[in-house]
Amino acid sequence: MGVEKETVLFRGATHLNLDAKGRMTMPTRYRDALLAQCDGQLVLTVNRDRRLALYPLPKWRHFERQLMQLPAFDKRAEGLRRLYVGYAQELVMDGAGRLLLPAVLREVVHIARKVVLLGQFEIFEIWPENAWVEGLDELFAIAGDVSGDALFSQILL
Repeated sequence: MGVEKETVLFRGATHLNLDAKGRMTMPTRYRDALLAQCDGQLVLTVNRDRRLALYPLPKWRHFERQLMQLPAFDKRAEGLRRLYVGYAQELVMDGAGRLLLPAVLREVVHIARKVVLLGQFEIFEIWPENAWVEGLDELFAIAGDVSGDALFSQILL
């Protein structure tokens, strides 16, 4: 029985450029953590917001098991499985810290060359840079809407 690897939380928004082959260079601040946590093995898929979601392999396996537990004949569950599992692609970070973002996934979420890598605790989201910039006002509005909500009052200052 192996030793469970420590979970690292990913934070921050990093603007990156893809190279001509569609490779993204993982920022150095995340590389060691990803190598320690999952040996650089990741799963890239789409999410329900039409962004890319990048999972360390152990986190993906946990998420995949949760998807498998959803009701078999529920249309919403079927839709989630079709998106998340249907587009899932295993990736391995190369020695230079690069990940090849498959063309089919770049096309689905309209990524050209500029992206934003967004740390989301245990996973990453990858946004087309223009969508991230255009969506900031909406994100700030949503964040403002929760200020009076009891659900969030314990964690927001």
